[in-house]
Amino acid sequence: MPELPEVETVLRTLEHQIQGRRILDVDVRYPKMIENDVEQFKAKLKNQTFNTFMRRGKYLLFGLDDCILMSHLRMEGRYYIQDPTEPTNRHMHVIFRLDNGKELRYMDTRKFGRMEILPLDTDFSHYHGLGPEPFDEAFNASYIHAYRKGKRTPLKSLLLDQSFVAGVGNIYADEILAACNLRPGRSCARITRKDEENLVMHTRRILKAAIAAGGTTIRTYTSSLGVTGRFQTECTVHMQKICPRCKGQIHVKYIGGRSSYYCPHCQK
Repeated sequence: MPELPEVETVLRTLEHQIQGRRILDVDVRYPKMIENDVEQFKAKLKNQTFNTFMRRGKYLLFGLDDCILMSHLRMEGRYYIQDPTEPTNRHMHVIFRLDNGKELRYMDTRKFGRMEILPLDTDFSHYHGLGPEPFDEAFNASYIHAYRKGKRTPLKSLLLDQSFVAGVGNIYADEILAACNLRPGRSCARITRKDEENLVMHTRRILKAAIAAGGTTIRTYTSSLGVTGRFQTECTVHMQKICPRCKGQIHVKYIGGRSSYYCPHCQK
């Protein structure tokens, strides 16, 4: 699944390639992917221009002339910019025909992605119950301390909770906890103020490095816009076998239904 760095990479790449482009027509081949009425969706987007490009958590937010187009990639959604002469396939569910002769094609093999037209003045501060962005000042040690009060949630599950912090997924949660020397199954009730400070610092550091590397190209998620993520070469525990620090074996444990990679020697 694309996480914050991958979504940010897609956003920046699309901004470079389609900013200022006008939508001539929209072809929706899988109506369930659209949260609005499909015919109204198509009619509203016709002749709209891609002006601004924003991200909230894992949501892509395209600012058009008088509305916002929200796109969530979910598990395997990806965008292609192609010539109309190039063949489509059965997994390409929404096609935007642009005024430069190109097509912006949304492909999703599992059909989990969603799109929705929203008003330009939509308040995204608590959109779908999302917590603060990792780079926001609101995400700090005091916030973590207050949020975890009275909870015994495993740290891995806490980081994956989008109402706690927006955009962190399985890969980066593993890497953040490894950097903090904390086991993924450890209760959030059993961490110190220093741990809280480290969680903030390493979350920002790791996500910033991943964005700079173009995200992580791993398993099913690969960028389709000419950008190949390189952060997988920097992963210390996720999908690794040997800990780079102690040379011990990496263990895998399922927490909340998600595979969690950690070093039992370095992480306590």
